[in-house]
Amino acid sequence: MTRLLVGALAAALNIPNTVSSPVPVVGPPWISIEYPVNPYDAATKDAFLVVHAFHHGQAMAFPVSGTAEGLVNGERRSITLDFQKASRTGEYALRKQWPDQGTWTLVLKVLQGEDGVSAVVDLGADGKVARVNVPTRQERGWIVPAKVVMADIDAGLRTRAGK
Repeated sequence: MTRLLVGALAAALNIPNTVSSPVPVVGPPWISIEYPVNPYDAATKDAFLVVHAFHHGQAMAFPVSGTAEGLVNGERRSITLDFQKASRTGEYALRKQWPDQGTWTLVLKVLQGEDGVSAVVDLGADGKVARVNVPTRQERGWIVPAKVVMADIDAGLRTRAGK
């Protein structure tokens, strides 16, 4: 507990943390989606979108993962996505890895140890981002990430595909 307090005090006073072991990161991570991407940044120039990982307001190099969930000709598809680190801490470029045909939703996740946060990115019929949602819930007066339920993703794909 002392290390946590010393680390918090050091951060508040903007002085280096001199505690011998790292200060634990308390609270869940956050995710944001950048779309359209900056065409002038060489690291993200050809990306479909950029995922940003945060802890509170601080960009963090937390692991990012995701899948493209689709319905193509009535058949359910799932594609594991690859991300590339971009030019800034906590910034990951996602290039298009799913076909043009079908109805697609991207389920993107930032992990911080056991904690995670997901963004659900619905793609329109034109293939562009139509909607971004980060599911949340209230907990002890705080807004915290909620788990993504794949049954909800499936239902959303079928509704959007008219099935």
